[in-house]
Amino acid sequence: MGDHTPSQRYLSTRGGSYGMPFEVVVLKGLASDGGLFIPEAIPILPFNWQEDWKPLSFPDLAYEILSLYISPSEIPPADLKSIIQRSYSTFRHPASTPLVTLDEERRIHLLELFHGPTFAFKDVALQFLGNLFEYFLVRRNEGKNGSARHHLTVIGATSGDTGSAAIYGLRGKKDVSVFILHPKGRVSPIQEAQMTTVLDENVHNVAVEGTFDDCQDIVKQMFADEEINQTHNLGAVNSINWARILAQMTYYFYSYFRLIESKEWVGKEGEEVQFVVPTGNFGDILAGYFARRMGLPSSRLVIATNANDILHRFWRTGFYTKNPFSAPEPPPLTTTISLPQDGSQTHPEGVLETLSPAMDILVSSNFERLLWYLAAETSSLSITNSPVTGQNGETTNTQSRSETSKSAQEAAGRRVAGWLTDLKIKGGFSVDKYILQPAQRDFSTERVSDEETISTIRDFYRFGRERQLKSTQDPINGTVPSLSKFSYLLDPHTAVGITACTRLIAAEKKSNTLPTARESDKARRTHYVCLATAHPAKFAAAVQLALKDEEGFEFERDVLPDEFRGLEGKERRVTDVRKGEGWKGVREVVRGRVPGKGDGEMI
Repeated sequence: MGDHTPSQRYLSTRGGSYGMPFEVVVLKGLASDGGLFIPEAIPILPFNWQEDWKPLSFPDLAYEILSLYISPSEIPPADLKSIIQRSYSTFRHPASTPLVTLDEERRIHLLELFHGPTFAFKDVALQFLGNLFEYFLVRRNEGKNGSARHHLTVIGATSGDTGSAAIYGLRGKKDVSVFILHPKGRVSPIQEAQMTTVLDENVHNVAVEGTFDDCQDIVKQMFADEEINQTHNLGAVNSINWARILAQMTYYFYSYFRLIESKEWVGKEGEEVQFVVPTGNFGDILAGYFARRMGLPSSRLVIATNANDILHRFWRTGFYTKNPFSAPEPPPLTTTISLPQDGSQTHPEGVLETLSPAMDILVSSNFERLLWYLAAETSSLSITNSPVTGQNGETTNTQSRSETSKSAQEAAGRRVAGWLTDLKIKGGFSVDKYILQPAQRDFSTERVSDEETISTIRDFYRFGRERQLKSTQDPINGTVPSLSKFSYLLDPHTAVGITACTRLIAAEKKSNTLPTARESDKARRTHYVCLATAHPAKFAAAVQLALKDEEGFEFERDVLPDEFRGLEGKERRVTDVRKGEGWKGVREVVRGRVPGKGDGEMI
């Protein structure tokens, strides 16, 4: 591994693996000790990165960022460029992830991440991951035939969008079988149809009786089973797979460049950006954390969550508990809206079904990665500056950040392993104040109810219509203001993020009127970039509930893309697994669909 820089070598968050190459990290997904892979160091950005990267297209920018984490000895530059280009050629928008301004006065911007094949932000990572799987398998299987070929069995759990994005990224690919577990009856009708109507031979949908957390636990138990790993070469497609976090870093940088070149960015002292991310499993916002640690200017990352508020409670109290009543915090939000299609009932295991179902998660898997960095930051760190080799073999004037000593890495791994053991056995854990403070420095949290979600969808729909009417009636304006000429329709997850934005703006405005307000605070000019994670058509029930009384609104005419029309009436293929069957029931489904290798080839 001498040709790998620290940011191109990987370790497990639980301390059982070190110095792992990128290919193994991608194909394994989950470390052998149950931990998640992270780079041994976070690279700092090269000199003149803003000047050099600002004019780049989304794929070209992705290449520059990914090169810092992937050694050219593993994926040569031309091959990496080809993988990236193929991944984003499937997107409907030329910018891949365009930035639009939703409210100029309050400086609210939307990063639209739903222009991929399945209309959700998961496409950004899973189109790339699917092509990575294919690239590595083609290389491994060169000259091999029959049982000698390396076959990958991909297992994933979904709360809605990951499933269809993974399926579309892997359908039809040679030497890959994909099994997607979803909680039966607890994803939206469109999400379910997107998954179960894909009839490719290598695609298998499994409906599990229970919650998303049950599905996620089954996946982890499958990876912990040595027998099925040896016979079927399991691979991960959830955001526990490092490649997904890596791919998502690009749109944080891309949106920053689009913002600073927009007319809303005036370049004054005190101008800053905060990224607001609706999140459940913590993967999307974790990509922003890595971007920020690399050097992307961002004053703070804002976690926007629904009534399933384990992350919100942790940031308030330092307690990470499945049971909201076991921590010193007021009870979580409940909901009074009854909507069976998108949920709004309390599940016996404690998960609240809300109008933003992709965030109905009790335990956030990717939070483990942040915990490792919090533990490492508060340990005795040795900061080592080292060069970073680019994909063309050149040595750039960059430095690796947070490259810890081996003893500090091991200490962080032991601490994370202890916390996760307590979570499994006791249902939660707490961290000391000195662990919590760095988290509160980099992140803030907002918790949003279903009622607020519905109100925000309605308010911004009306806001756009009012602006359109005003601009068309005022001849002085000449044309409709850019990006405000339509009624913007938010999906419920994005509405959670926008609600958080408006709440932060109101709090800042109130704070600046106080006699104790500092001049520097008054001069601050904050832009809020909210990640728009899905197309509203994927959550028809919530959107129709919000806009049922709006004159002239018709969901099928105004919202539904052509790709969704008739989808729910197509032939489906899905296998049910009862709750009592658990992970062993899923294991039997896998064995029945994919013959295993008797010799147990390991990755």
